[in-house]
Amino acid sequence: MIKNFEDFQKVGKDNVEVALKSFGALSKGSQAIGAELVDYSKKAFEDGTALVEKLFGVKSLDKAIEVQSEFAKTAYEGFVAKASKIGEIYADLAKETYKPYETLVAKAK
Repeated sequence: MIKNFEDFQKVGKDNVEVALKSFGALSKGSQAIGAELVDYSKKAFEDGTALVEKLFGVKSLDKAIEVQSEFAKTAYEGFVAKASKIGEIYADLAKETYKPYETLVAKAK
């Protein structure tokens, strides 16, 4: 019976270690995603402010449309690039969060 209890304790300890590793990876990934979102928000605000300043300086409607079209193109490209990067971080986060459980499942087989 003591042997079974020791085995039970070891399994419990292993499960806690795996969960802690997984939560650590989740925390790290969440921080990376948060940092990327903050960077994107800051850049978008700065770009929007620059757009307003440019629009106040234009003298014709054609130039205003040109400035706004240029801004829209740049903003879209920036959004797509940042969304791709955040998507990659999410994929890495899923892999890193699951990785500790792979070894646990392999031991169980």
